Amino acid sequence: MSGLLALLDDVAAIAKVAAASIDDIATSTAKAGAKAAGIVIDDAAVTPKYVTGLAPARELPIIGRIAMGSLKNKLLILLPAVLLLQAFAPWIITPLLMFGGAYLCFEGAEKVLHTIRPHDQGELAKDMSVGDPATLEAQRVRGAIKTDFILSAEIMVLSLSVIDADSIVMRGITLAVVGAVITAAVYGTVALLVKIDDVGLHMTLSRSGAIQAVGRGLVHAMPKVFTLLTVVGTAAMCWVGGNIIVHGLDVLGWPAIYDWIHHIAEGAAHAVPAASGFVAWAVTAGIDGILGLLLGMLLVPVVLHGVKPIFGKKQVAH
Repeated sequence: MSGLLALLDDVAAIAKVAAASIDDIATSTAKAGAKAAGIVIDDAAVTPKYVTGLAPARELPIIGRIAMGSLKNKLLILLPAVLLLQAFAPWIITPLLMFGGAYLCFEGAEKVLHTIRPHDQGELAKDMSVGDPATLEAQRVRGAIKTDFILSAEIMVLSLSVIDADSIVMRGITLAVVGAVITAAVYGTVALLVKIDDVGLHMTLSRSGAIQAVGRGLVHAMPKVFTLLTVVGTAAMCWVGGNIIVHGLDVLGWPAIYDWIHHIAEGAAHAVPAASGFVAWAVTAGIDGILGLLLGMLLVPVVLHGVKPIFGKKQVAH
């Protein structure tokens, strides 16, 4: 009897450890999702363009193929890569985060400039000139997965930075869960968004006037929803990118900008004690976003006229 009780006690202890581990994974997933919010929103905002101009019946299969490519990027390539870097070259994590943050600032600034002065009509026309729908679909999927790789890399590195697990196994499991959850959330949301207008169109065929009105409302609302998502995603990219750069400089021994922002945020919070936490966050995010946008504006000509032409020449030579 005592042996059975000891066994039950061991089982209970194991169950407690497992429950604590699951709780730690859930907490880390939530933290990682919040930390990578700007990238996640941008990923959701960018993806719908890859199904533009294709048959509605192909929208969900294309999104499914992109989602699988994204999951492979995260779990098969990036997960082992970031774990190896943390194990053998942890000093490189902060510079990598800052590099990714600079990329986010560039992307955000480029979107702002594109809104002011659109410049990709030629690329869109060239894209749509592909005669074979299957070829166009394959090109779109490849392009989406390549873009996703950069965003996924930033998500995985950011996620690793907030995971508190001691063992490499638990960090790996947590990171895998984070990658799977974020991928499911992003592409599940995208699938829902791109099909809502089809649902609305179907509802307009109903005999019920109320259902028809709701359907028309959905059809008219979706372009505005995508526009809002793009605006929020762009702002979030500048904010997250700027925040990463500022914190990275602080970690590397240049805390002046971080301390300056913290001082301003504290002053603003004291001025509004009833909402001090929100005010401090809003001021910090606002300044981070402005700094991120300014950095991105500086990077746009460097990337467009320096980096891209170099890589373009290499691809042609290949």
